[in-house]
Amino acid sequence: MKAVWYERFGEAGDVLTLGEMPEPQAGPGEVRIKLHNSSVNPADTVLRRGMWQLSAPRIIPNSDGAGVIDQVGKGVTRFVVGQRVWLYNGQRNGRAFGTAAEYIAIDERLVTPLPSQVGFAEGATLGIPCLTAWVCLFMDGAIEGKTVLVTGGAGAVGHYAVQLAKWGGARVIATVGSPAKAQIAREAGADAVIDYKTEDVAQRVLEITEGRGVDRIVEVEFGANLPASLKAIRTNGTIAAYASTGQPNPVVPFDLIKGKNVTIHALRLPLMPQDICRAGQHDITRWLEAGKRIHNIAGRYPLAATAAAHRAVEAGNKLGTVIVDIP
Repeated sequence: MKAVWYERFGEAGDVLTLGEMPEPQAGPGEVRIKLHNSSVNPADTVLRRGMWQLSAPRIIPNSDGAGVIDQVGKGVTRFVVGQRVWLYNGQRNGRAFGTAAEYIAIDERLVTPLPSQVGFAEGATLGIPCLTAWVCLFMDGAIEGKTVLVTGGAGAVGHYAVQLAKWGGARVIATVGSPAKAQIAREAGADAVIDYKTEDVAQRVLEITEGRGVDRIVEVEFGANLPASLKAIRTNGTIAAYASTGQPNPVVPFDLIKGKNVTIHALRLPLMPQDICRAGQHDITRWLEAGKRIHNIAGRYPLAATAAAHRAVEAGNKLGTVIVDIP
């Protein structure tokens, strides 16, 4: 099969190689997927640069993708050959072979049926972003009637979080950093949008909620946003943070957190309990089947240009998910 891989860590153009590799075979509990599309998450570029060491001589990058099952391993009962699917965590938790290839063999638990109305490129945008959004929103229970703040409401996770939160019956406030991103968040269903570059986020949240604050926060930048978040969150609220890039080791004001009895989740999706992820996969299927959804694609690259796809993500100015088309 054609695949892209790296054998040392470094910049995309220096280490990513396109070539031929043996096709994987589905082992017990696995399915093999003929991939139509792969996608690039920021974490995929971090892995390629070597921030999280993997002990493998050759690594196929990218964790998410979509395609058609063409082989099922012993003991697989949830899937059949010919079924359209999306997957997540292709290259995670010690797995060396991701989705920048024509085929992937993967644990069936990481695979979810893809409804017929969703294209493969759109399906490849789901994966880690959509499941992370669901976990942040629903891991503590239903959100119907609650108010949710989504920081980075135009980002890959935030954009799905806005849509899922509205589907779940919540009132949604989103923060963004530009008028273009504000439009994306509104189109996703945000009831109110705050430009964090020009407005005081905590003050605006309290104005919008008439002083009550929000029940839950889906947080893209935990450290930098923590002072505003603790002002905006109401007593017994929850902050679910999946990143803190700007301040990876922030000072945490315990007394302020304790004073509001706030729950903080620091999330890394590959480590989430499988029963929570399975519930998320089930709900995402229900959500996809219930109506038209928005899947923002920032750009599409052929497999041979996977290095360019990684660079597009690293540039930091994309609006949506970067997709790799598999021949």
